[in-house]
Amino acid sequence: MSDPRLTLARPDLANLDLQGLVAAERYAAPTLRQVAVPTAALRKAAHPMAEQWDQLLFGELFRVLDVKDGFAWGQAARDGYVGFVAEDDLAARGAPATHQVAVPRTYAFAEPDIKSRPVGLYSLNALTAIEAVEGRFARGEGTGWFVAAHLAPVGKVLTDHVAVAQGYLGAPYQWGGRESLGLDCSGLVQQALAACGKAVPRDTDLQLAFFAPIAAEERRRGDLVFWKGHVAILLDAETILHANAHHMAVAIEPLAEAVARVEAAGGGGVTGWRRP
Repeated sequence: MSDPRLTLARPDLANLDLQGLVAAERYAAPTLRQVAVPTAALRKAAHPMAEQWDQLLFGELFRVLDVKDGFAWGQAARDGYVGFVAEDDLAARGAPATHQVAVPRTYAFAEPDIKSRPVGLYSLNALTAIEAVEGRFARGEGTGWFVAAHLAPVGKVLTDHVAVAQGYLGAPYQWGGRESLGLDCSGLVQQALAACGKAVPRDTDLQLAFFAPIAAEERRRGDLVFWKGHVAILLDAETILHANAHHMAVAIEPLAEAVARVEAAGGGGVTGWRRP
């Protein structure tokens, strides 16, 4: 069965590539659009108050198959998630990205001057095409002037996803979030690994199925521990870092305390250990 979260299809319309694989009244080729705001919510329905399922970052591509009532329905190119994005948050596809944000968050400025007006706050892994350089600043297409040291060429990756994840410590919990100012448990895992050049699925169940299983006694720094609907990163065999709704933030705590709390709340025990 096709996973509706990752399948660009509904009864009346489906991606042309799915013809013969899923049933639909008609098929069409999606149009590539690009996220033109620092973050764009990908929602369950075409309404600004609908649940946020995922979040797109500046410069990421979105495959649009339908536009109606101010919302584009399509599929995120980076992680394959399907949903609705406000049409105003998207623009025509620009030049291919040359750089990505390589720090937890950074401003772009209206001028190559830190005293000029900030024009946006951009999160780790946001993409940009650099079109000019002046001193210590680099201007991104469709945005402003970044401090160049906060960017890295596309393809130059970090090497320690645990250290990357620790950079989010204290960030508020946000359901469906992937930005440095707020994200959820699987978003934290996805973002930390993406900065290290590893593309992984969006949701916890998908991540559990994606990674290689290990035995509990083999766990070490950097491994992942899963519960039903939740995931955490091991800082060591007995300590975890995770975005969670108990602390409503990215927090560090003893693994044993988290296990006991989840079980006491009726969430069950650990469902698996995985090594990214």
